[in-house]
Amino acid sequence: MTTIRAEWTKLWTVRSTWWTMLAAVVLMAATAGQLAIYVANGNTNDDPSDDAGVVPVGTVLIDSLELVQYAVLALGLLMITSEFTTGTIRTTLQCTPSRGRVLLAKAAVTAAVTFGLGLLLGGVGALVASPVLGEWGAAPPAGTLRDVVALAAYLALIGVLALGLGAVLRSAVLTLTVLLAVLMIVPLSLREPDITALHRIADAFPGEAGHHLLAGDGQPYPPAVGLLLLAGWAAVALLAGRAALRRRDA
Repeated sequence: MTTIRAEWTKLWTVRSTWWTMLAAVVLMAATAGQLAIYVANGNTNDDPSDDAGVVPVGTVLIDSLELVQYAVLALGLLMITSEFTTGTIRTTLQCTPSRGRVLLAKAAVTAAVTFGLGLLLGGVGALVASPVLGEWGAAPPAGTLRDVVALAAYLALIGVLALGLGAVLRSAVLTLTVLLAVLMIVPLSLREPDITALHRIADAFPGEAGHHLLAGDGQPYPPAVGLLLLAGWAAVALLAGRAALRRRDA
């Protein structure tokens, strides 16, 4: 608990934490509002090809994550990469020699903060999108709550994934580049050829697992499997980060 309290204190005393969270909130509000405008305009213009009909607010929130998630990822990776940049990782490891305990404490704090931030982002997105959608939006309480909680769980898990990769790669820019590749570029590339085996591989990547979790569909697997796949990726990243810390730091 002492290590967790230390990591919690460090997180909230760094100015970048507040700026990153503010950026995520602003991005969610702007993106959700813009997507809601697209839906409303598409349903009221003279072109029937872009009519989306009545759209659940949760769908707008989930679509907004394509951009917003990277601000949240920055929060996770900066938990560790900023310490490598400033050299404070040496003090951290001197105070808590157990590399595994340090990383688990960081993971616990990252998961808690990004989950809470995800709930906030879901609420902000819903508050912005609902009035803009007007009659073209649907916000059933149970369904919207499910979407917001799933959104928060997704952000918590990819935040921990970012932390683990940050411990391995040490560089914020390199970690963000790898995350972009793993979450988006590689799965899209695997889906480009019409080859079933490659599609199955793409479905195992964290971005695709998150999509199935958030969409709540049953194809090619149910949301619970998507959640487990995401948790597996986060766990593997943490194990790799622990191994890197033990191997490279005295």
